[in-house]
Amino acid sequence: MIYFETGAPDAILTHDDLAKGLFTALDKLGDKSKVLAIPPDYTRLPSNAGMLTAFAHKYYGTKLTDILPALGTHSPMTPGQIGHMFPGVPPSLFRVHDWRNDVVTLGEVPAAFVEKVSGGKVNFNWPAQVNKMLVDGGFDLILSLGQVVPHEVVGMANYNKNIFVGTGGSEGINKSHFIGAAYGMERMMGRADTPVRKVFNYATENFARNLPIVYVQTVVGVDDSGELVTRGLYVGDDFDVFAKAAELSLQVNFDMVEKPLKKVVVWLDPTEFKSTWLGNKSIYRTRMAMADGGELIVLAPALKEFGEDVQIDKLIRKYGYRGTPYTLKMVAENADLQENLGAAAHLIHGSSEGRFSITYCPGNQPENLTRDEIENVGFHSADYNEMTKKYNPEKLKNGFNEMPDGEVVFFIHNPALGLWAHSDRFKD
Repeated sequence: MIYFETGAPDAILTHDDLAKGLFTALDKLGDKSKVLAIPPDYTRLPSNAGMLTAFAHKYYGTKLTDILPALGTHSPMTPGQIGHMFPGVPPSLFRVHDWRNDVVTLGEVPAAFVEKVSGGKVNFNWPAQVNKMLVDGGFDLILSLGQVVPHEVVGMANYNKNIFVGTGGSEGINKSHFIGAAYGMERMMGRADTPVRKVFNYATENFARNLPIVYVQTVVGVDDSGELVTRGLYVGDDFDVFAKAAELSLQVNFDMVEKPLKKVVVWLDPTEFKSTWLGNKSIYRTRMAMADGGELIVLAPALKEFGEDVQIDKLIRKYGYRGTPYTLKMVAENADLQENLGAAAHLIHGSSEGRFSITYCPGNQPENLTRDEIENVGFHSADYNEMTKKYNPEKLKNGFNEMPDGEVVFFIHNPALGLWAHSDRFKD
């Protein structure tokens, strides 16, 4: 059921609009005695989910007893990040999700179903795992808050991904990532109905009906001046609310380029992107727009690690981003990758498959990754200061820019907010 919906490609929703929309939906739910909020973490800062969580706290007061950021495999939020993203919300309400230890399994999606929806690419049972708080916490309302936007693992982010990945366990996260990678991310991104989503939906319908989850979803875009604007708000408890948000997101967040891009420059905000685990969105979201033989330059001033999880970081350093055939061979031959299929999927996602070059430009601080570290995992590396002199992110505008020497580059200020493709590559 949809409790509130509003949105259009040219809509501009203010904070007051978001508050009124959320309160209208919550009024329809009736009285609640114990509420859990599951917002995204700081890597989804532009979603406005932090502000919506603050509005939910204002609405429910002490009845909102716990806030569990949907970390998935990400690092726990710092006090500074919590204060910035969730203004006015008591820090004492926040809990940390431990994806290796704090989960329960609701049920298993049969291998036959997984094999069918993946087109025969994989054949294993998929465990529907969630943080044990969702089951044992005694909540009569679970608010899952977040942003619907094109995504490399599931096609379109949010809805039940926020539950099964954001609060999921290691096996469920690893296997879901691998399903998408084996099926092919270019067949997934920008689509609401994908093999991974079908698996999540099966789990929702068969194992999670008793969980009182209501989804609060935004659609966020960028206006002509490069400023973030909220284009939609959708609140409901079933697939329809996600489908409506996904439809708007494709209109707002998807950019079809007229011809393949020869050179793309991506800026990674240092407050959000400190790892290639996150920073490789610059690759995922542009790969369908990149020309064969093109160059992707990633300006990453805060890049200090590959994986936010220590074990995954070691696996990235060991195997590198070397393409699908190599990675699948390594999975077949090595137990450490077999036990961490999410890392294997990430290695596939982060490779250009030899089609275009990828140059990471980390900052020059002691904590930043070195040239050797970057080149050892299969990327090129360049000096950040030299590159920003030529491609200054403060002067470049989103889209095409002609440089003083006549070179044309395509600039992206935040790769997490969109998907770019050429029509020849956006096909089933």
